[in-house]
Amino acid sequence: MFSKSRINEPGPKQAGETETSKTESATAPKPAADTGSAAPHSTKPKPSPSVLSSDLTIKGNLRTTGDIQVEGNVEGDIRAHLLTVGEGATIKGEVVADDVVVNGRVVGRVRGLKVRLTSTARVEGDIIHKTIAIESGAHFEGSVQRQDDPLNNGGGGAKTQQPAQGGGQPAAKAQQPAGSGAGGGQSGGSAKNG
Repeated sequence: MFSKSRINEPGPKQAGETETSKTESATAPKPAADTGSAAPHSTKPKPSPSVLSSDLTIKGNLRTTGDIQVEGNVEGDIRAHLLTVGEGATIKGEVVADDVVVNGRVVGRVRGLKVRLTSTARVEGDIIHKTIAIESGAHFEGSVQRQDDPLNNGGGGAKTQQPAQGGGQPAAKAQQPAGSGAGGGQSGGSAKNG
């Protein structure tokens, strides 16, 4: 149905073609379609993510419209476009991002349009998402709630998806066992894959 364009691919050598004609065609100006007039986003390269290295500890909130890759420790809330939590990283606070990829540890609520827990992830807290993926081996303790707009809903407007074992009452923080952590210990809300 679709075929790959072969305009810029080198073809078989034609009889009159020499090495100089190849270099001339390589230095020739590109067609007008490649100058950015057809696709405005191609003129501005995507900025690289802000990286918080493994020897860095931050106490405070982080907020950006860009991407953050955390390899160290953060004690505070993070809001970003794309958040990547490295394998050795620990975040203690709420995480809000369009895309969240957890390879390390998060203690607190995770809110994102797309949330992915890899096999090395350790999450202790509730996850509010539009789409979620949990790899085998990931450790998760808390509740999962799907919302169409998880970034703007602070978790207070929609019902949490709870099992019917609690007599129809939503789980309250006072009903959690002592020392259960942020959101952990809710009836039927724990999951451990692997």
